[in-house]
This record gives sequence, C-alpha cells and structure tokens, in this order.
Amino acid sequence: MICCTTTFLQQLFDDPYESFMRQHLQHYGYFTDQNRAYNENFVPMQSWERNHGYLLPSEYQENQDPDSEPFTSEHKKLNCDFLKKHSHQIHQRMSDSFALEKALITTRQLVVDFLEGKQVPRLREPRSLYAVPTTKGPLQPPRWPIECEVIKEEIHHIDWVPSEPEKFYQSSGQERTPQIVGEEKGSVVYYINPETTKGSYFTCSRVGGCRYRIKPAASIVNGKEEDALLFESRFESGNLQKAVRTGRHDYELTLQTDLYTNKHTQWFYFRVQNMKAGVTYRFTIVNLMKPNSLYNMGMKPLLYSKKEALNWQIGWKRMGSDIRYYKKMNTEEGPALYSLTWTCQFPHDDDTCYFAHCYPYTYSDLQRYLLSVANDTVQSQFCKLRVLCRSLAGNMVYLLTITSPSQSPEVTAAKKAVVITARVHPGETNGSWMMQGFLDFLLSDSPDAKLLRDTFIFKVVPMLNPDGVIVGNYRCSLAGRDLNRSYKTLLKDSFPCVWHTRNMVKRLLEEREVVLYCDFHGHSRKNNVFMYGCNNKSNPALWLHERVFPLMLSKNAADKFSFKSCKFKIQKSKEGTGRIVMWKMGIANSYTMESTFSGSTLGRKKGTHFTTQDLKSLGYHFCDTLLDFCDPDSSKFMKCLSELHETIQQELRLKLEKLGKEVNLDATFSDYSLSELESSTSGSNSSESDGLPAHLLNVAEKLQQKKKKRLKTRKERNKLREVCLSKQEEKLQE
Repeated sequence: MICCTTTFLQQLFDDPYESFMRQHLQHYGYFTDQNRAYNENFVPMQSWERNHGYLLPSEYQENQDPDSEPFTSEHKKLNCDFLKKHSHQIHQRMSDSFALEKALITTRQLVVDFLEGKQVPRLREPRSLYAVPTTKGPLQPPRWPIECEVIKEEIHHIDWVPSEPEKFYQSSGQERTPQIVGEEKGSVVYYINPETTKGSYFTCSRVGGCRYRIKPAASIVNGKEEDALLFESRFESGNLQKAVRTGRHDYELTLQTDLYTNKHTQWFYFRVQNMKAGVTYRFTIVNLMKPNSLYNMGMKPLLYSKKEALNWQIGWKRMGSDIRYYKKMNTEEGPALYSLTWTCQFPHDDDTCYFAHCYPYTYSDLQRYLLSVANDTVQSQFCKLRVLCRSLAGNMVYLLTITSPSQSPEVTAAKKAVVITARVHPGETNGSWMMQGFLDFLLSDSPDAKLLRDTFIFKVVPMLNPDGVIVGNYRCSLAGRDLNRSYKTLLKDSFPCVWHTRNMVKRLLEEREVVLYCDFHGHSRKNNVFMYGCNNKSNPALWLHERVFPLMLSKNAADKFSFKSCKFKIQKSKEGTGRIVMWKMGIANSYTMESTFSGSTLGRKKGTHFTTQDLKSLGYHFCDTLLDFCDPDSSKFMKCLSELHETIQQELRLKLEKLGKEVNLDATFSDYSLSELESSTSGSNSSESDGLPAHLLNVAEKLQQKKKKRLKTRKERNKLREVCLSKQEEKLQE
C-alpha cells in the first residue's frame, strides 16, 4: 500500500494538470471522509466513471473489484492517514505555486448533472485558451458537424508555380450549352445525402464527423458502370454533392449548398479517379446561383494530378476548353440557376486528380504554417500565437501578435497598431494565400520587415471562419449566416469569431491608435485586385485620405492592383461588414482587399491567371505600401493626395458636363458629393444571409405567433357592439 501511495504522490506532483485536479477534488471532499452526508446525494463513483467516461489512474483501477465500491472505508482511512503524515511535504510543494493555491479557492471545474434523479458530478471541459501547435504533439484535428461524413485519408497538395504564364481561355463563341437531363435519364455515380439543408441547424461536432461508419458515396448503378469516373469530396474543404453520368464521358455535377442553408453554390473542390488518358470528358455544374461569372471572361478551372506531383513536382494548373457559363432552363419553381460546363483530357491513366474553383487552402494548411512559425526560434521571439476563441464547432480561431520586443514600456505604448484578417468567407481561398504572403514578409529577416515590427503592433486573425473552411462552405458559418454581415451582433455564442474579433479591436483602440484595418477577400465577378474603403466626408481634415493607401498600392503592384476598381461608398446593406463596423469604431483607414479568382488585365500580366506566387506577392506589396503610407517623410503621401485632388476634379467636371449642369470653376470638388462618381461596391448580395442564426429561426417564428392580438380602439369596439346588437334584434324578430 505504501508503494502504491508513493506512486500516487509522484503522479500527484509530476503532472501539473493532474496535480491541480487531484487537489481540487480533495478540496471538495471526494478523496477524504469529509462531507459524508453531502456525498450520499451523489451516484457511486463507478456509475460516474461508466456514464461520463471519467477514469481514475491505473493504480486504483487495478486494485478495485469491478463489482465493489470504488473507495472502501479502509481505503479512505489509509489515504487520510497518508495525507496527514505527509501534509508538511505536500504543503511545501503546493506553496511554491501561489497561482495554484488561488485556483483551488476559486475553482469551478466541477459541474453537476442529473441522472435518474441523482446529482452526477463531472469535470468541466478544459478551455484550452493557449492550446497552440507545438512539436510535442500532433495538429489539432478539425471538428466537423456530426451530420458530415468524412473519409480518413488526408489530402495534401504541393505548392508549385508554372514556368510560363497561364493565359485566359479565348472564347470562340461556338461553345456547347449542354441540356440538363438529370438523374431521370442518367445514372447517379456519386451522391451525399443532404442532411444539413435549410430548416436544420448545427447541434454538435466531433473530430471525424459522423459517429457511424461511412458508406461509399461513389455508387455503381446496376453494375454497368465499370468505366465510370469515381468521385469523392468528403474531405476537408471538399464540395460536391452529386454526380450523374449522362453520357459515356459526360457528367452533371451538383454542388452542396452552404450547410444549414439552401444557397451559396460557388466553391467546388473534388477528387476524380478511374480515368483514361486522351479521352475528352465533359463536366457540367448545374446549380450555380450567380448571374455572371469570371468563367465568361476567360477563367479556367484548376486541375491537380497526383502522378505529376509525385513524379515531376507539378501542382495545380489551369485546364479546360469549351468553357461556358450560362443560365439553366428551369422546369421547377424557385430561383434562377446557372450552369458551368467545360471539357478536359486527363494526363494519365488511372490517376488521382482534383478539380477546384481556386487554389485550396484548408484549416490544416493554416495549422501546419502556424506550427512552423511557433517552432522557429527566431520568429517565435516577435510573433506570439494565441487562441482568440473557439468557433461553433470548437475549432480554434488563432490570433497572432507580431511586434519587436521593446526595451521599455514607453516604447511599446507609443506604437500604433495594424489589424489584418482573412477568410471570413470560407470559399475565398485567395484571401489565405495573400495572408500567407503578408506573414512571410512580415516574419522575414528583411530590413523593411524589421522596421515594420519596430514601428507597429500587428494583430492578425488569419482564418475567421474555420468551420466554413472545413466543411467546404462558400460564404456562411455553421450558423447559416454570412459572418461579414454580423459584426454588429450581440449574439456572442452564435457568432463567436466576429464577436471576439470586434471585441479585441475595441480593447486595442482603448490602448492605442489603430492606423489601418484590412480584411482579405476574393471576388467572383471582377479581374485584378482592388479595395473597398469608407468615405471620411464627415471629417474635412481627412478628406480623400482613405484613398491614399489604395493609390499607393496600385503604384507598387501596377500589374495586379487596379485603383479604378476601388470603391469608397458606404451602403446601408453593408453596414454589418467588418470594414464599416471598424470604421465606425474609429479606424479611419478601414478596407476590404478583394482579389479576383481569375487574373490580371493590367501591364505585363494582362490576360493571364494569378498563381499562388502572385497572390502571395500582394501580401509583400501590402507591407511595402504600409511603410510608404506611414513614412515620417510625408512627401509620398502628399503627392498621392494632390494627384487624387486633380483626378477627382476632372471626373466631377466630366460628370457635371454630361448631366448638363453648370460647372463652377471657382468651386472646389469638395462642394460636390463624391457618391455621384461611384456605383455600389457590387459585392455579393448576402442580405438573405443576415439576421438570426439558423437555430433561432424556429424560436423566433413561435414567439411571433404567440404575440398578443392588437387591442381594438374604442371606435372599433363600439362599431362591433352595434353589429352584434343588430344581429340579436334580427334573431328576435324572426
């Protein structure tokens, strides 16, 4: 018994968490003879273990008869005698940690549930606020909604840049528009049962998704489809719901809508196997929802060959011909749907290939990148990785604080802040590639990077919507809502990612000036890269200042960034976006940076697709522009401001002349409204994705139905009384 107890003492102090929990439970009397009457209200320890998965160390389990009580009075007495005998040693070891003693006093780690009328104590789940990746353990596995089927195979792609620019597809005007025949005249070769459509809502999650064993989704109908392609999308960020074989080499594809909604079909990413080289296959996506697309402007889908990656280190490349985006002829009621069709030839027989809308960047990709940063002895000195919050599914939302260590508190207090975020829309993977380029430069040993770290404190949230990224959504979170319309929300538990981001910025503003905020996005209908900002027209001292940073960026990245595409109009429908909410909180330079899914129409890159290297270079240029924008020598700033004055004056005069209005040469451009020069930001219409999260919609409808009827006015009551009296008189006369 002494040997067993010595082992117990060793474990008690060697593992900090075990030490804390043991002392915590002893504090409440679960391992002593204290509070006997109180403990009698609880179910036996054996039931506790069996029902809640709580296991004691092996020393106790091995010495227990399965049918006996966990602690006999003899065990309790020996344990108490031992603790009394070694109380001085225990107290000495415990007194070394004031924080632990304080935690014991204020601890709330025990939660009481009720089972069969009795109270069942259990341990509260650890918060893991600082559970950051380290070399000591594996990556935090993604958590999926329990409705999702997930294959065990991990998907990973190499990053590769083609040696030659990939040109836009040149339309001949003769592209086919295949008639959609559906599964009535075709064979379903792949199907995922949609259990997360509109009307359902997120309940819980687990690593690996559904609890039951998943079935093969690539089905062979009647055993006659031996040469059919095999599809798969049940992996991280994958999106394909159904594939129907309509011809020998023709397939109609249906995308999965964002979970718990019936809309937002844009992002696709799926695997294809069992192909033959040299054969022309046609793929047609049949349920897209946007009326226009970059596919009508020369954009090609992306193809990845596993054999080419293994043998020749070739990664994602643009592929496809006979590409057309067109409106589908609807035979059923509902919103208008659009189709994308293309043909391609696979490079090898029996290869494993992937198609995607844009270069995939998964939650696991981010974790691998952050793991390398956390384990770099140099970068970890000025980049502190923390967990901002957990998402609805329990995935970690990371926050990076990047700045040079200061020699004094005064130097730290004098630093201004910069806030950068990305991937609030999960299908806009180009935002993550720009973010990686930004971090690569900022964490490098470049003199300019060091100057930025010496000058600013950077707060970076590289992935705002990890749940949506994991499940392959295009726009929404698991609340079934667009997070970039929810920055004003008070529903912390429903929208934790944006709520905590806004709260973090609010605290930051109380400490120091935030010189710039920018959210990285992707755009599905415009080429090039551009920004949306906010007019500072209410403050004459800052007139046109919000346009200086985008203009500088257009000069630093002239072949990628288009200043003419930038907009600074504040629309009422966009008031819930991060850009406008941060601007109203006091950040004058608040932007959304939008990168096309396609490529550039500018300079030497005109007519070519963006590569991952191009997207990452936007991150480099962003850092370079930040140095120009905040340069103590304001000559560049003033030169850009003067250029803006002249440009705006010319545009206003042309606009007024076109409208037939008199042009007053003595008036300045500030006498006129700049809104006349700008259209809307032409972003995606997410007004239907605003409002309450999916799980509260049914509750709201029930509450609406239970509302009391409006009380009638006296005039209405008198009129009703007269009608009733007249009816009674008629009955009496009869």
